[in-house]
Amino acid sequence: MASSASPARKAPPQARLDRENANDEIYERIYVAILEHRLPPGTKLVEERLADIFHVSRARVREVLARMAHEQIVELYPQRGAYVAKPTPQQAHDVFEARRLIEPALLRRLIDTLTPERVTRLRQHQELEVDARRRDDKRAIVRLSGEFHTVLADLAGNSALSRSMRELSMLTCLIIFLYDAPTATSCRADEHSEIIDAIARRDAPRAERLMLEHLAHIESSLKLDTSTEEVDLEAIFKA
Repeated sequence: MASSASPARKAPPQARLDRENANDEIYERIYVAILEHRLPPGTKLVEERLADIFHVSRARVREVLARMAHEQIVELYPQRGAYVAKPTPQQAHDVFEARRLIEPALLRRLIDTLTPERVTRLRQHQELEVDARRRDDKRAIVRLSGEFHTVLADLAGNSALSRSMRELSMLTCLIIFLYDAPTATSCRADEHSEIIDAIARRDAPRAERLMLEHLAHIESSLKLDTSTEEVDLEAIFKA
């Protein structure tokens, strides 16, 4: 006698898709809030409050926080809850060491597969950075400066390296926040522009050298400051 799986055991495909989309939206809102320095390192991410803010169950929030913990963006502590990651000075050095290894490789791969469309995409992003600086929109400056490196990684076409770069860029954002690096010197738009010009000329050695100098400038701008302020989650995520 043939048997079939009970429909009740498995959510319909559309229901699963809706759930994943909802999780992605919550993830992105928290991710961007961290990237824009609205959620400082060490901020407690209270499940109940986030569930109320996003109008979802605590289980849904827990799934998102577990994903962010896997990516080292959030730290989970038994009996204490979830907190925005607070990298130590040693972890900060580790992040920059990883970036010095990964980003030159991404540049070489991008230049090997370069197309006019990819150069255009980089220049479009650069225009957004310039516009944010012109408007003195500090949140947009921070977000776009970090996203420049993830856009570059995406265009290089290696999904594993791209995921790693996304995580490293977020950790760098936390490090810049935690150690009070001034945005004007920690991620300068003119350095991004010079890197793009070298990519457009397919000058891999120059692009790599500029990237390493750029990372050195970010790291050298860090100052130790472990103070943490109380944050109002409702105010950050309100419509």
